[in-house]
Amino acid sequence: MSMNVPIKTLHCFLTLVETGNFTRAAEQLYLTQPTLSKMIQRLEESLDQQLLIRSNQKVELTQAGEIFHASACQIIGQWHRMEQDLSNLSGLKSGHLRLGVCPMMSSLTIDLLTEFRRTYPAVELLMHEYGGFGCEQALLADTLDIAFTALPATHGEQLSSSPLQGYPLKVCLPVGHPLTSKQAIEWRDLAEYPFILYNEDFSLAKLLTRLSREAGVTLNIAFRSGQWDFLGAMVQAGMGLALLPEPICDKLGEQTLSYRPMAREITWQLGLIWRNNLPLTPAAEALVALSQKGL
Repeated sequence: MSMNVPIKTLHCFLTLVETGNFTRAAEQLYLTQPTLSKMIQRLEESLDQQLLIRSNQKVELTQAGEIFHASACQIIGQWHRMEQDLSNLSGLKSGHLRLGVCPMMSSLTIDLLTEFRRTYPAVELLMHEYGGFGCEQALLADTLDIAFTALPATHGEQLSSSPLQGYPLKVCLPVGHPLTSKQAIEWRDLAEYPFILYNEDFSLAKLLTRLSREAGVTLNIAFRSGQWDFLGAMVQAGMGLALLPEPICDKLGEQTLSYRPMAREITWQLGLIWRNNLPLTPAAEALVALSQKGL
């Protein structure tokens, strides 16, 4: 068994696992599908292990593949950090920032990212969209440098954080719904109706589930989604109620939807998170510094 595996091969393997499909991975890597297939085949031969289970629809990791994938993430992460440190010996002039962001908060990060691009124009932002929990998992696997998410983080003991803006959550209701007669909504009010919740990898989903249970209420979850516009459309269609951050409510408008605060305010606290046992890359450190200027 030969272990002389090029960094490029590791990167291609991780891209294939992330996309779950040879065609999509090849497109993303600017390779032909036969070239990528040959590369993965040579990798398996050099390790004398089958790493992937192939089907027409997707690829899945074998047990050996799971072990190799975890190590490959760490190796690529360390290589990335070394490249960034070397390229920035004379200051932050170039490089890459692997940045995670939750789709629901992407529009709220624009001002900060615009200022970052203006200040560090040669640093390329490599954006990855995950839910909050997905961002945490990617940070722990060292496939991200830093991420925007809702606080507190689930893996708080392994992650450091820097708070950004906080926003109240509001109950989103169809116009004319019985609960619109109330000035503020209690958890027990929501128990009587179908509820539309965020996908399970969203930090906000975990927060709402925990708070409702602490209030002695089990939400009647009818649907899940990670797209705020789809959540609003489902509420408008009478498919259930939802709790949405105030900036999202402002985007949806009040023509077909109504909003009420919770009797006990719930805050959607945004923040930046990163691994606390790894030094920040120069680009990530610069982003944190800019965020703390109150932009």
